Amino acid sequence: MPTLNTKTKYFNAKRIATLSVLCAMGLIMFMVESLFPPLFLPGAKMGLSNIFSLLTLYLLGPIDALIVVVVRTVLGSMFGGGMSTLMYSLTAGIVSVVISAFLVEFVYPHVSIISISVVSAICHNITQNVVFCLISNTPEMFSYMPWLALVGILAGLIVGFAVNLILRALPSGLMHSLVPNIQQTTQPTAPKAPSKKVKVVVVVEQDQPQADDVTQVEGQQDGENQ
Repeated sequence: MPTLNTKTKYFNAKRIATLSVLCAMGLIMFMVESLFPPLFLPGAKMGLSNIFSLLTLYLLGPIDALIVVVVRTVLGSMFGGGMSTLMYSLTAGIVSVVISAFLVEFVYPHVSIISISVVSAICHNITQNVVFCLISNTPEMFSYMPWLALVGILAGLIVGFAVNLILRALPSGLMHSLVPNIQQTTQPTAPKAPSKKVKVVVVVEQDQPQADDVTQVEGQQDGENQ
């Protein structure tokens, strides 16, 4: 699994292009999801566009994730004709990104991406409900908080599983080419043992003279002396 490296340079072409693609995909998912009716409660959505917010947070960082949330929420409200929902939707999105960034910075990888997504979705729904109640002056909507928390758990599981699958499906080479601040973790290799030089000593054994040969040589020497 790749890990986050914060030593990156902002404002380069590759980073801006990657951020633009993530913003566009988040906006498309936001617009598609707005076409469907609410799930169990008024205004309850799965928040599938948060897939790209969490993916941006993991790949690029919290600042880029905030940019994705702001662009997606503002343009989605403009295109969808729901500018009245901009205030609490944007507030909830910013709060969820801040909480997710805190968890990624100080808790991850001891806590999985799925758990971070669940916590973020719950905080998003609760914040959105609180801001809506304060703006519309409808305190009776606070009774929906337990149900919104349950919806947030379901939405967080779906978003977390999707982000986890995307991260595992992307090849490491593609991630390195798209996002320069991803580095692959490798296990440290054990140091090599120093090589020892072995000296080979070749012993050449010479044949010892035979006893008969020694006797013949001594006899010849005695004959010459005589």
